[in-house]
Amino acid sequence: MKHIEHGFEKRLFSSRWLLAPFYVGLIIAVLLLLLRFFEDLILLVPQVFSLDESTLVLKVLTLVDLCLMANLLVIIVFSSYESFVSRVDIKNQQERPSWLGRVGFSSLKVKVISSIAAISAIELLKVYLDINNYSHTQVLWMVIIFSVFVIAGVLFALMDRMSSGQSKKDS
Repeated sequence: MKHIEHGFEKRLFSSRWLLAPFYVGLIIAVLLLLLRFFEDLILLVPQVFSLDESTLVLKVLTLVDLCLMANLLVIIVFSSYESFVSRVDIKNQQERPSWLGRVGFSSLKVKVISSIAAISAIELLKVYLDINNYSHTQVLWMVIIFSVFVIAGVLFALMDRMSSGQSKKDS
């Protein structure tokens, strides 16, 4: 019976590798964001002197938005891979990001919600800069949604801080 249990546990543990294709898919999504970033940048360059300041800021904020989303995906991929699949073995330790291996699942949630709140803030800023093209109701809903992200981020951070404080007490 112990032999069956050991075999089952070995297969169960190996099943973590089923997550790897998800991470490959997210890296492909980063490549798609990169393509969109350069498309937007290339289209922006010839217009830079003909655009008014607020339109230029809107277009640059779109680039920032794409960059934040790409950063978020990379953080998710690496920290999830290290948490659930396998440790990333980098020969040149100087290339290893300082956060790699230290971002646990709870702090990953805080980083994700913080990034979403930042992306939402950029979207809200875009609306503010182009306020005449939005109805009062649309703006109100965007502010509500942004507020929910911020509140959720604060609550996640507080829960993370409380649970890390509790785990220090328990040890």
